[in-house]
Amino acid sequence: MDPFKAFLATLFSKSKNNANILNVNSIYDIKINTLQGKPMDLHKLKGKHILFVNVASKCGFTSQYKQLQDLYEHYSEKLEIIGIPCNQFGSQEPGDANTIASFCELNYGVTFPITEKIDVKGKNQHKLYTWLTQKVNNGAKDSSVKWNFQKYLIDPNGQLVDYYFSSTSPSSSKITKHLN
Repeated sequence: MDPFKAFLATLFSKSKNNANILNVNSIYDIKINTLQGKPMDLHKLKGKHILFVNVASKCGFTSQYKQLQDLYEHYSEKLEIIGIPCNQFGSQEPGDANTIASFCELNYGVTFPITEKIDVKGKNQHKLYTWLTQKVNNGAKDSSVKWNFQKYLIDPNGQLVDYYFSSTSPSSSKITKHLN
């Protein structure tokens, strides 16, 4: 851990808002598996924008899969979308890996990567979301995941650009202005 992060870790460990400072140099160092259980190498995505989206198959926003796929196809040279199944909001992603994969492909023609099912908040929050939601790790801002289909945009250098609530369409200019 670099000295500045070590200092922050000490500082925050003494506060009531004990931030979970990660021992990583960048978002690319965080480990997460694909839906098939194989390690996903985020280093391969350097130089591209990444849009992380916590997804669910039984949510009112599930139709955003189509818009995400369209966005993925339109900006494939400069954008990677990563869907992250999560069952923490209304138990709207109850399926196992095979069920999730079949649902995404059959109903929405999804070809962008989908990860293993994880927790995006709470005591078992995955390190990816610890990085995405804590300024002490991402260097930009704090946030909390409010519902399924919340989006986090990372720039080609691995920096957090911004996050967007579920109601923000994947094709919104709030997102696409960073891709043009």
